[in-house]
Amino acid sequence: MNTIFFDSPSSDDIRREHLYNGQIFVFSPCPSGIALCEFAREMVEEAFTPLDPREAQYTLPVEEYVAILARLKPAFIHHPKSKQLIQSILKEAGCDLNKTYFDVPRLRTATSDDYLTSGIAYAFHPHRDTWYSAPPCQLNWWLPVYDVMPTNAMAFHPRYWSQPVKNGSKDYNYAQWNKENRKNAAKHIKADNRKQPHPEEPIELEPQFRLIPNVGGMILFSAAQMHSTVPNTSGYTRFSIDFRTVHLDDAIARRGASNIDSACTGTSLGDFLRGTDFCPIPESLVALYDSPAPVETLTS
Repeated sequence: MNTIFFDSPSSDDIRREHLYNGQIFVFSPCPSGIALCEFAREMVEEAFTPLDPREAQYTLPVEEYVAILARLKPAFIHHPKSKQLIQSILKEAGCDLNKTYFDVPRLRTATSDDYLTSGIAYAFHPHRDTWYSAPPCQLNWWLPVYDVMPTNAMAFHPRYWSQPVKNGSKDYNYAQWNKENRKNAAKHIKADNRKQPHPEEPIELEPQFRLIPNVGGMILFSAAQMHSTVPNTSGYTRFSIDFRTVHLDDAIARRGASNIDSACTGTSLGDFLRGTDFCPIPESLVALYDSPAPVETLTS
């Protein structure tokens, strides 16, 4: 049974337990969430000036649009203020910053009517983040930068929380992906032939549900949740932010959601920074989760 908690007063310990069991939390706009979205808007609007970023796709050639995103997205990810605002969100959400580690926030775009769905604006098929070398204790935080609607949001597919799906995660290694594929995202405009984990059997998209938080509000869910990018037919490009967290105690104890179908290698844990001072997660813990890519993958 999937439950959605709205503005739950639960402690972080109880909240994480619910999330590892497939529940989802939704939060109303908070000062720190609003501040992060406003900061993202400033960068987005400066990058697309004088155009409205949500409608720029109707004016710009797709190659020029991609070039703008190729400058904008890394600038947002690596800006010191982005980390500081994530720190504020976690504090406001009741997380223990000494034990909560986060990765840098990603700025996502989902253009309308198939203008750009590959590479730097990849439209995600149904997937779990655990197929992409995420640890079982990873939690995902998602915020819309501008107002979203059911036709340009994100979909969850609850039947697959406990139902395994045949997929290609066995061919995915996080370190190898970073080395060979992430930096080349902007080159994939017409199609995206980078090898990523996909379902290898038909997926029933229904039942599904789409959550529509206000700007500065958040959706919090487990990395094991099956979710996808909704085909955008709204007429507006969707801009959103997501980042991820892990709790040190859970990572050490190997607590988290059950792994029912992921066979990837490697780990993304090395990307996570401590909430207090942005120090990397201990290398010894990364090594506990890390595993080399299969020989056939490395030589293919």
